[in-house]
Amino acid sequence: MWSALALFTAASGAVPPFQLSAICFLIASLIGLSVMLRQPTRFRALRQPVKVWALGLFGLFGYHFLYFTALRNAPAVEAGLIAYLWPLLIVVGSALLPGERLTWKHIVGALMGLAGTALILLRGAEGGLGGGSFIGYGAAILCALTWSGYSLLSRQFGETPTDVITGFCLLTAVLSLLCHLALETTVWPGSANQWLAVLGLGLGPVGLSFYAWDYGVKHGDIQVLGVSSYTAPLLSTLILILFGYGEASIAIAVACLLITGGALIAAYDMLRGKKSV
Repeated sequence: MWSALALFTAASGAVPPFQLSAICFLIASLIGLSVMLRQPTRFRALRQPVKVWALGLFGLFGYHFLYFTALRNAPAVEAGLIAYLWPLLIVVGSALLPGERLTWKHIVGALMGLAGTALILLRGAEGGLGGGSFIGYGAAILCALTWSGYSLLSRQFGETPTDVITGFCLLTAVLSLLCHLALETTVWPGSANQWLAVLGLGLGPVGLSFYAWDYGVKHGDIQVLGVSSYTAPLLSTLILILFGYGEASIAIAVACLLITGGALIAAYDMLRGKKSV
């Protein structure tokens, strides 16, 4: 689902970031509400401490506002690849948790990921990187930091039911709407295809994926989840190129290999079923 995030965002037209967030998160919240209404007792999951709600808004609202901003102000392929540094950051960050150690593999993997990012930035500069593009690239970097931080911190709230994601989505939709009304000019999708792209965002990449991810990081092996996410940047880039939102090039291929390869090296011991020592 996340592999289609960049494609659907690019295909959604010129809808402003806050407006797009409001629409998508409203759709995402309706997914959870439709389930909870059938079992009203599940609404109890929404009774959570302020810190839980703050984390949810930081992750969902913060990440997607930055992501949409990045794709509005930088080429879709480059911004998408930078934003997808979060699987690598999850592996490196989880290695610093109690009981884990940061090894040379994590360091090499992180450096390879940074090298891939630098290659993307240098490629953009050669084509005449403007002020707007700097905003886009900066938002993409913050995007990666936000989602990796949210995922790692969610691990500390393993007892919180996944139903709370419904509340996160609904609050994010309201907050996005308020920001849109205060800061943006409304621009609706201009065609049926653009509306379908927005609907696709709300159902998949900005919808069901959150419920699945929340359950996974709380009840599964977060490092294994990070490893399984490494295909996202590659698939995302290939999808964008396939649908005409980017051009294949040696630089993009090398950057993609560096980012994905670096993440795999960082997770080498985990893939072999061994603890880092």
